[in-house]
Amino acid sequence: MAEIVLSAFLTAVFEKLASEALKKIARSKGIDSELKKLKRSLIQIRSVLNDASQKEISDEAVKEWMNGLQHLAYDIDDLLDNLATETMHRELTHESGASTSLVRKIIPTCCTNFSLSSRMGSKLDNITIKLQELVEEKDNLGLSVKGEIPKHTNRRLQTSLIDASNIVGREGDKESLLHKLLRDEPSDKNYSIVPIVGMGGVGKTTLARLLYDEIQVKDQFEVKAWVCVSDEFDIFGISKTIFDSIGGGTHGIKDLNLLQVAIKEKISKKRFLLVLDDVWSESYADREILERPFLAGAPGSKIIMTTRKLSLLTKLGYNQPYSLSVLSRDNALSLFCQHALGKTNFDSHPTLKPHGEGIIKKCDGLPLALIALGRLLRTKTDEEEWKELLNNKIWESGKGDEIVPALKLSYNDLSASLKQLFAYCSLFPKDYVFDKEELILLWMAEGFLHQSTASKSMERLGHEGFEELFSRSFFQHAPDDKSLFVMHDIMNDLATSVAGDFFSRLDIEMKREFRKEALEKHRHFSFVCERYMVYKRFEAFKGAGSLRTFLAVYAGKKESWRTFYLSNKVLDDLLLELPLLRVLSLCQLRISEVPESIGSLKHLRYLNLSRTEITHLPDNVCNLYNLQTLIVFGCYRLKMLPESLAKLKYLRHFDMRNTPSVKKVPLGILELKSLQTLYGVAFGGDNGFSIIDIKDLKALQGKITIKGLEKVQGSMHAREANLSEKKISELELEWSDAFDGSRKEMLEKEVLTELKPHNDTLKELKIVSYGGIEFPSWVGDPSFGQLTRVWISDCKKCTYLPPLGQLPLLKELFIKGMDEVKGVGLEFLGTTGLAFPKLEHLSFRDMKGWEVWSTNNNGVIVDTTFPCLQKLWLDDCPNLVRVSLEALPSLRSLRIGGCGHEVLGSLVRVASSVTMLNISCISGLNDQVWGDVIEYLGAVEEVSIEECNEIRYLWESEAEASKVLVNLRKLDVGNCSNLVSLGEKEEDNCGSNLTSLTTLTLWSCKSLEHCSCPNSLKSLFIQNCDNLLEKELLGGREKPLINSDILMLESVYITNWPNLKSITDLSSFNHLRELVITDCPNMESFPDHDMDSSFSRGLWPPKLSSLEIGGLKKSISKWGPQTFPTSLVDLILIGGRSEDVSNLCQLSHLLPSSLTSLEINGFEKVESVSLGLQHLTSLQHLSIDHCPKTMDLPEMLLHSLLSLTIEGCPNLKERSSKRGSYWSHISRIPYTNIY
Repeated sequence: MAEIVLSAFLTAVFEKLASEALKKIARSKGIDSELKKLKRSLIQIRSVLNDASQKEISDEAVKEWMNGLQHLAYDIDDLLDNLATETMHRELTHESGASTSLVRKIIPTCCTNFSLSSRMGSKLDNITIKLQELVEEKDNLGLSVKGEIPKHTNRRLQTSLIDASNIVGREGDKESLLHKLLRDEPSDKNYSIVPIVGMGGVGKTTLARLLYDEIQVKDQFEVKAWVCVSDEFDIFGISKTIFDSIGGGTHGIKDLNLLQVAIKEKISKKRFLLVLDDVWSESYADREILERPFLAGAPGSKIIMTTRKLSLLTKLGYNQPYSLSVLSRDNALSLFCQHALGKTNFDSHPTLKPHGEGIIKKCDGLPLALIALGRLLRTKTDEEEWKELLNNKIWESGKGDEIVPALKLSYNDLSASLKQLFAYCSLFPKDYVFDKEELILLWMAEGFLHQSTASKSMERLGHEGFEELFSRSFFQHAPDDKSLFVMHDIMNDLATSVAGDFFSRLDIEMKREFRKEALEKHRHFSFVCERYMVYKRFEAFKGAGSLRTFLAVYAGKKESWRTFYLSNKVLDDLLLELPLLRVLSLCQLRISEVPESIGSLKHLRYLNLSRTEITHLPDNVCNLYNLQTLIVFGCYRLKMLPESLAKLKYLRHFDMRNTPSVKKVPLGILELKSLQTLYGVAFGGDNGFSIIDIKDLKALQGKITIKGLEKVQGSMHAREANLSEKKISELELEWSDAFDGSRKEMLEKEVLTELKPHNDTLKELKIVSYGGIEFPSWVGDPSFGQLTRVWISDCKKCTYLPPLGQLPLLKELFIKGMDEVKGVGLEFLGTTGLAFPKLEHLSFRDMKGWEVWSTNNNGVIVDTTFPCLQKLWLDDCPNLVRVSLEALPSLRSLRIGGCGHEVLGSLVRVASSVTMLNISCISGLNDQVWGDVIEYLGAVEEVSIEECNEIRYLWESEAEASKVLVNLRKLDVGNCSNLVSLGEKEEDNCGSNLTSLTTLTLWSCKSLEHCSCPNSLKSLFIQNCDNLLEKELLGGREKPLINSDILMLESVYITNWPNLKSITDLSSFNHLRELVITDCPNMESFPDHDMDSSFSRGLWPPKLSSLEIGGLKKSISKWGPQTFPTSLVDLILIGGRSEDVSNLCQLSHLLPSSLTSLEINGFEKVESVSLGLQHLTSLQHLSIDHCPKTMDLPEMLLHSLLSLTIEGCPNLKERSSKRGSYWSHISRIPYTNIY
């Protein structure tokens, strides 16, 4: 990787050697002459680097010389960092005036032991000897002084987004594939595959995106989803992305079966388009499992699959895929010129034409290479520069290499510092979604952002470096979120190629074994997380003592629901072996404590513990004097912070958002004058921080929270905060929620006026409990062009809402607790024409005085409002009786609770496209009113009804209801105390009408007696319906509610159904995979098998994978042997006081060897589980709950467990503690939860 480390590192090294503080400490230790000698040798080395970086391409000996020099550069930097750290300690000592003995009490021994007789002196000697050898060897290699090849770093920045009209040479490909997408092709399924194959960088993804966004395609397909698959074929992750893309929301579904059921419900009887981009897996079984839900879609559905591997398509049975070829010569020339010259040919630059045509020829028509080199040459109009690029040796070295030589040239044109930044990205897996701010903080921590001038901060340099890489197409915008970024797979390959052994990534699918000798030289390391990570995976890294980076990463966008399990023992053992760490990121690992050894990592600059389960930070974290970034965001169990945070003088970024258990923040944090972001710390309020303190944090930006504003005595104090001069992205302003006589309305308005933030940077605004009667003019001002999210809550004296409709980019708006607002009308819309042009989600909540919502302007309802509104939620607006709005064409989700039936009726009339309806506590909603509402629900797919106690029936006739509810897939009814039946009339063909309904949930409907399950049902949930009858009377004959006509059932959940006595022959349910039957005290048999002989022997569904059962008439201990299907992997047995089981051996006949997960719950007499489980050799997850007499664990299985949960077992809890006899066995289990 040539000068990646050398040129960049040497710049930093020379800066450190020039430091007066370092010179002073070097003199005090008597090593100043050695450092001067080291500097002279480095100067000699630097003079030949330009020559070496050219020769290493073809000369293996030079490459080895450079490699050795790079390793030595790291060692030199580590040594100088040791000296700089001690310099820091001395400065702190001088500032505090403390004695040496006191300093030794607060500074770790590892940081003060710098005697030349110790390791440092020896290490300096070794470095000097090695460096001298390299100096002598350079002469033998014939390296000479050569001038640096100029790098044009002042290029005009370009965007990597190309308008569809500028995509060259794909018109024919687009038309051919569009024809395939829009026509109905013969297929044995309701969907067909449209495979696109081609080499990396040829434009498969670009072409698929063109098709995906085509208007004809949007009109043809009702549901669309895009998934980037890449190397690891993660079925759950892919399914989750599909579910989210089709409007599944952020439900915490963690089971693949439930997730696929949910996808089925979403796409049922709809024509869908799915793009599976960049598929690598050749497993037919994987694809078959992934595609199971798609069988529910409407005929004519399509799946576009892009891949580089023709063999993959052949194995999957696609013998005639669409092969995307490289561009023709003319198209290649046009594309190249477009990016290099801003034209489509060389007419304006004839002298460049011969060299340009040569470059184009070498790119072999590959679009990605043509774009990359075109951008590289964007402002280079000198003929010699083009000629030099054409004749570069890299074109020859790339033969037979997977990395396109053109991209290597694009990389080669980067400055040394940019090469270093790019190579660092090799630590992240393919399809990783980059947050620019996060990446810049990592670069900064690694020392890659050198402050050669005081006029630019390291963060500014990082932004400029990122934008430069982005402009050259090394990064691209993420498809669904322009604030995030991705890297093309080939660019990821390029980063890995140039990174060498210095940057290493351990992927899940990698078979690579790391040898101890190799690990000793590794400097930057990341590991791609999997759900459970075993101790053995990290054992080899105990020898990686030179590591600077230890990053936990995973592919895709960061999601709060993702959790990865790693035992604390891994960290306890590993951190002791990694004294040189600068970056430690354990984000989203479920660890409960930070090892005390963290305090010895004196080089650490970046510590990310976000979304872990830690309860405290060790006090010695405050000894990490080099720390620049500390992140504990989302640590919900974190209770306290160290008192000595003020010692972290170099801390620039501190994020403690979403840490509700932290009640006190040390006041010393205000002494950290380098702070630029301080997230989660509120100024004002009861924590001792004042609004005036903001002015002293001159670099503060990002998110600022100010509370207790009712205590501000004058507007001048608010003015001193100087918010308009700070680059604030999120602002939260909060007053007291006590509205008494002490509130001063005019003063509060003046204060809010002075707190106006910078309008170019603000993205989120939250105003809580403001006591003024009206808002200042800046709230809602259209000059806030970046504002996307606004929350106005509990401003109880305001009589009207500000003109938020003027905000051009507002996407989410939440209004709550505005008691004095009686009408919402034109003042809310503003005067700028189209109101709320981008608003997608609007929520009103707890609006007690609100009576009218109207866009009526002198008798004419304004129809230029809410064109993009997708979600509308109205909760607890009891006096709202009149709603006069024009059509809401984009509305998909409507939630109404605590309102009158007039609101519901008005809104469903203007929202004909609603697909999700959620209603609760609707007054006056009787059978007749609900019948009128149903007439407008032709598009609805999901209906949820809760606490609507005047409804007795959902429809008069199922047959008539099915004519309107043609798209209804999911029905959820709960706590409707007077509901007697779904349908009022008894019908012979009941169950055969609502053919789209696949999910039915009924809970806590105490009067419910009758329920006919549609034959199309796939998921059934019944809970706490005490009067529900086991059988329906249909046409004079009895029919079980759960009957053999419901052949497509996949999941059944039944709990606390007293009238249930039996269930039909389960073996007929060929699709049933999940079954839960609990707390049904009268259930005594399955057909033909009463409980006195054998419980359901042989009648289990043939594909059952998950079973939870217990609390029935006959105790589990009295069941005979079962013939469970081999598909059963997850079993939960729920006992009770009647269970006479003292040893789990008595239940071993109920535990099939196929189990991977077992939970034993409520067996109060069980004393031993050590026996009876020996045959469960595949067991990975074990849970023992509320078995108070249990004394032991199955030791023979503990070593292979991925998770262990113990609850309500006091004896086991004691033996499993750190002092207990089982600790040595369970400490390596990735996830343990014992309480």
